[in-house]
Amino acid sequence: MDLLALADFNLVARHGGFGRAARETGRPKATLSRRVAELEADLGLRLFERGARLLKLTQEGRALHERTGALLAEIDETAAALASGGDRPRGRLRISAPLLFSQTAMGMLAAGFARAYPDVRLEVTTEDRPVDMVEEGYDLVIRVNPDPDENLVGRIFLRDRLVVVAAPHLARPDDGAPVPAVVRPVGDQAAWQVAGQPDIAIDPVLRLSSLVMVRDAVRAGVGAGCLPASVVSHDLAAGRLVRWGDVAGPEIALWALYPSRRLLSARVSAFLDYLKAAFPKGTPDELAACLAP
Repeated sequence: MDLLALADFNLVARHGGFGRAARETGRPKATLSRRVAELEADLGLRLFERGARLLKLTQEGRALHERTGALLAEIDETAAALASGGDRPRGRLRISAPLLFSQTAMGMLAAGFARAYPDVRLEVTTEDRPVDMVEEGYDLVIRVNPDPDENLVGRIFLRDRLVVVAAPHLARPDDGAPVPAVVRPVGDQAAWQVAGQPDIAIDPVLRLSSLVMVRDAVRAGVGAGCLPASVVSHDLAAGRLVRWGDVAGPEIALWALYPSRRLLSARVSAFLDYLKAAFPKGTPDELAACLAP
């Protein structure tokens, strides 16, 4: 495959047309058109649907752009870094992060990272769903207890644990009767398993999709809740909530993941180092420090 033609194809795809790509880069429009046509001929595929006023990627063109655009950008950034005599992080860094971590910590982290690395353009998308990093163009994803994936590598940077908490006026039944509970609308749980103690039977009175909403409802005293220790740390210290015990089972591990087949870019490496510096011990208390008391 002609890499120059591939680069021109990605240029046109990124700008949404031959004319716009030519104006933005100063390249002749005829040259861009010829290079893309040669690439289509070599591949035996149509990469663009061409209309009178519309240029649209075909399904094959979109797949090619998504899979090669980021790789070519990394090559350009590496060449620019070498030419400038260093490997200073620069360029766009796209990150996908889960909702709770984004709400509690990502704003502060993103601001600090932007100050430390002004040549990096950080973009953070909040979502709990699994993402395809290559297809969707992410450089890094943060996930909670992810399933094994041979296409991804990474590291744990934070650990947390689930605890059962309640407002001080809500007494824990000692006769095994169900306790009013605020839960997330996932599954049909009948009891919480507490380490070293009898199970706590629950009667869900509220189902809320956000852990922050669950915490606020538990604070209001409507029922007990099962929440990450980091989320309720300040409430426990202030006496707004009391702890009934730790939930039995595996810990919560937050992973920073990136594609295994890519070289680790300077900007991804810089963000991983920044995470390590922000959470040197990786404890729930360090994450709780990001939350307002």
